[in-house]
Amino acid sequence: MSDHETGPDGPAKDGPPAVIRLGDHGVAQGDAALREMRRYWNLLRGGRAVPARSDVDPRGFSRAIDNAFILERIAPGAARIRLAGRHLIDLMGMEVRGMPICAFLNPSSRGRLSDVLESVFKAPQIAELRLASPAGYARPALTGQMLLMPLRSDLGDVTRTLGCLVSEGETGVAPRRFDLVSDHVMPVIEGGVTLAPSPSVSGFAEMGDGFRPRTEPRQPRLSGRGFGPEDSTITPEERRARFHVVQGTKSPERP
Repeated sequence: MSDHETGPDGPAKDGPPAVIRLGDHGVAQGDAALREMRRYWNLLRGGRAVPARSDVDPRGFSRAIDNAFILERIAPGAARIRLAGRHLIDLMGMEVRGMPICAFLNPSSRGRLSDVLESVFKAPQIAELRLASPAGYARPALTGQMLLMPLRSDLGDVTRTLGCLVSEGETGVAPRRFDLVSDHVMPVIEGGVTLAPSPSVSGFAEMGDGFRPRTEPRQPRLSGRGFGPEDSTITPEERRARFHVVQGTKSPERP
């Protein structure tokens, strides 16, 4: 509000302009934040299957901004945080920009998160995850939800994600990490086909025939001059008889 606008009690008096705080307009909690983020993403599409990262404006989801984040795909099944709201910082107790999103999950759940995340980029599709953080010393039990929605980069490929992370319960001592309880994927367009998250072969590994146990004992391989496959049946005495002692010339003595 400027210093010349009219307020509820008449014209405002001269003085510094009023400061409008984001928190003064309320902050969405839990499911409300997830619904607002989903609504904004759908509006952002504008008839497209996947909206562009450059179109994202935080003012469009101001009530859920503390729970929002944007990811960048850096490898198959891996993404780092480019932007994050205050709630994510509170959960980790530190700045989270540049961190992998898997840092919010316990090690036993990170493989499944990687599979789900890659399906969001690859299909592309939307994913909802249910999370739980067990109670511990100075850490009350937490439940949470994570929403992942694909975005296109400036190059047109789907390598960005608009996300939302909400939790219910007292944070306690940070950092707080979650177990992935369940996940659900949805098409970006109603009625579309989804891609089931599944583990993929990492790196340049090739599929082999598997381990086959040897049915016969391995025969010793003999090497050296005069030995061949047929020599594996000779006796030690016969083998020693094939060796010959070679005597070299005696070196002249130095004066």
